[in-house]
Amino acid sequence: MSVIGKIHSIETCGTVDGPGIRFVIFMQGCPLRCKYCHNPDTWKLGDGEEKTVEELILEIKKYKSYMKFSGGGVTVTGGEPLLQGKFVKELFKRCKEEGIHTAIDTSGYIFNDTTKEVLDYTDLVLLDIKCYDSDRYKYITGVSLDPTISFMNYLGELNKPVWIRYVLVPGLSDNEEHIKNLSIFLSNFNNIERIELLPFHKMGEFKWEELGYTYELGDTKEPTKEEVIKAMSIIKEHNLNVVTS
Repeated sequence: MSVIGKIHSIETCGTVDGPGIRFVIFMQGCPLRCKYCHNPDTWKLGDGEEKTVEELILEIKKYKSYMKFSGGGVTVTGGEPLLQGKFVKELFKRCKEEGIHTAIDTSGYIFNDTTKEVLDYTDLVLLDIKCYDSDRYKYITGVSLDPTISFMNYLGELNKPVWIRYVLVPGLSDNEEHIKNLSIFLSNFNNIERIELLPFHKMGEFKWEELGYTYELGDTKEPTKEEVIKAMSIIKEHNLNVVTS
């Protein structure tokens, strides 16, 4: 019997969630409640559309030529895809049988034996680290930073390729000391290919309003060019490859 997953949406030709042209699957459900989340409609696991692994593979195979030409593949994101780890494992297993590159975009919060099995079939991890200060991380997300740090350490042991994602939010995640400490931590790993510094935006604010949630960052401005350059310079001081959008 094929494993069933709860899917929020699909982007067939994505270009920002890993290398090349990618078939991006937004999984339903997330245990984090990030204050700047632009997909709060993915939070509830009970929502979304049920799909089997085989149904998705049939769709994915239609785009294999684009993936092959561009060096792309399949990315699962969310929400938090590891909340449905068994489904992602079976999906990635089938992708590998088809010779398709696999990437997972995760907070690293769900770190268990199933997660380790998923990583057996994962080519690239896009790891979202919201902040390196434990108290501030808890304030931003509502959960503990510790599982994410354990997850990153495990990726280092596996030498699994990683892209780190860090959202720069003025007044929330732009503390220079926190960015410095994160950079020092990350400089200990040889498997990090790049740091993606993502400037905060409010494109998901309308979703909060539609869902009846209180959006606390309505008055928060996007970081200036100078603020982005400053954060990048701190990261570069620790010999890390940093890019921004």
